[in-house]
Amino acid sequence: MTSTTALRTSWLKRLVHKWIIVAAVLVVSIGATAAQPKSGETAAQPKKILVLHSYSQNAAPWVAWSREIRNELNRQSPWPLNIQEYSLVTAQDDNEAAEARFVEYLGALYAQRPPDLIVALGGPAARFVQRYRAHLYPTTPMLLAAVELRRVEQSVLSEQDAVVGVRYDQVALVENIMRLLPETKAIAVIIGNSPAERFWIGEVHRELKPLLQNKVELILYNDQPFEKILKEVASLPPHSVIFYQQMMVDGTGAVYGDKEPLRRIFEVADAPIFTYDMAHVNGEVVGGPMFSPVEGARPTAAVAVRLLEGEKGSDIKVPPIEFSTPKYDWRQLQRWNISEGRLPPGSEILFREPTMWEQHSWLIALITAVILVQATLISALLREHRRRQFAEVQSRQRMAELAHVNRFSTAGELTASIAHEINQPLGSILANAETADEILKSPRPDIAELRDIVKDILQDDRRASEVIRRMRSLLRKAPFELKNFDFNDLARETVGFLSSLAIARDFQIRSLITPDALPIMGDRVQLQQVILNLVVNGIDAMSNTPSDERIISIRTWRVENDAELSVSDRGPGIPRDKLKEVFEPFFTSKAEGMGMGLSIARTIVEAHNGQITAVNEPGAGAVFRIKLPIACDTATSALSALG
Repeated sequence: MTSTTALRTSWLKRLVHKWIIVAAVLVVSIGATAAQPKSGETAAQPKKILVLHSYSQNAAPWVAWSREIRNELNRQSPWPLNIQEYSLVTAQDDNEAAEARFVEYLGALYAQRPPDLIVALGGPAARFVQRYRAHLYPTTPMLLAAVELRRVEQSVLSEQDAVVGVRYDQVALVENIMRLLPETKAIAVIIGNSPAERFWIGEVHRELKPLLQNKVELILYNDQPFEKILKEVASLPPHSVIFYQQMMVDGTGAVYGDKEPLRRIFEVADAPIFTYDMAHVNGEVVGGPMFSPVEGARPTAAVAVRLLEGEKGSDIKVPPIEFSTPKYDWRQLQRWNISEGRLPPGSEILFREPTMWEQHSWLIALITAVILVQATLISALLREHRRRQFAEVQSRQRMAELAHVNRFSTAGELTASIAHEINQPLGSILANAETADEILKSPRPDIAELRDIVKDILQDDRRASEVIRRMRSLLRKAPFELKNFDFNDLARETVGFLSSLAIARDFQIRSLITPDALPIMGDRVQLQQVILNLVVNGIDAMSNTPSDERIISIRTWRVENDAELSVSDRGPGIPRDKLKEVFEPFFTSKAEGMGMGLSIARTIVEAHNGQITAVNEPGAGAVFRIKLPIACDTATSALSALG
């Protein structure tokens, strides 16, 4: 019985637990269904924010602060936002009656649904909302933003009010000016004449005059028309600077806050301009420590979100916004010759024009690489050119030495004929001298006969001198020297030089010299040596030829722009398979020959930009042809190349 009762009790407990679990699931499901929005409803109600501007929505710097705060609010807010902005126009002249009407307007505008948050931008807007707090939704959270702490009445702040203020340090601004421009003698302060601006005029006198100690003049224009201010800043004395604070209302009450007064001052001013807010940095100011709307918007938006979440304003304590890292406009530093070395440590330079390297680094690197490669190639080519020049000079020297040796060899072969040619005039001189001696011994010497004898002696002497001159010219060791001369004259001279050799070696020499002039540029001695080498080779080739057929022919002619000369013999000719080898060094068909004569001849001709060839005339022996450029055409070609 007892066990049965225990089983029933256990079963009942399990049943109760199951019903509890089912009930819990139903409650959660019903709650989730109720939490879901019905069709056509939004997931969350937008938060309505009223933003009140000092002066005008388009006036600097508030327009920049408003834009950045709005961007940060949209980024940080978890709800959709309905931001509505209005301008406190009454701040221009402190019209209390107009302010009361404006309060009534705002009350009527939000009668159905008050804003979830009021944001006052700047000092005038902050003082307005504090003055009329009781009439402007006293339970609505309020944020005083971008307002200097001296413009906030701490005693009237409610527990729904929060402040994200700024600390405006005029002393730091002036110290920045004196650091950059220590020779400054006057500071022209641009500030308007609205009630809020007159407050700052008093602060300028209170804070800056003791600092400057009459060493720097403070010039204020708040009571003057703006057009006169423009004329004044256009003719400031040397070593003056302009500090632009704000120009909302000029001395006549005209509104300029939304008319770009700073730009107009910059267009006429002949002095550097400084300011306190980055919103004014658009190419007109030098820079320095300034407020940054971007940096100031972050803590402002964060506090606004906390107020929208229901946190009490009195519990939110935020340190005031200080000047950001000093920033300077590189263009203005350049314009006023302000050295970057005078800037405070850690300063940021804006708008710096990129250097040529930063703009075109890849192109400069490519050009540099190309120039280096070209320089390397040019250096290599120059070294190769110098090496070739040196080799050419050495080759020419060796060629000249070989040619000189070859001339001695040729002179050795001509020794007998030269001796015979000299002996003839010497014998005649001796005979004539003996005859003259006999005539002089007679009692009555024949003067006319003596005169003829003396003429004969002089003629024979000149003949012997000419033979010696030719030999000395042939044997002379001289450098390669280019001169203009007629190829025909060289051929005639060589034929005359060989006349005695023809008698001694028993051969005939025939010449056919063209009547046309053949002006060439070359080394006379070396070209004569070429002709002599060809003639001597021809004589040697005819050693087994009958005497009456031993003929050397020298002929000149002109073919277009070339002067040509041929030397032919009546020997057996050159073997056909050896025609291409006859000009090679050490090739010879003579047992006692060195094989250098024709090689030297080719080297000399090619050094004169000419050609030498060898062919066989059918039944008439070998023919060597020399082709040299006409001198006038060579000069013309050179001039054309230079032109």
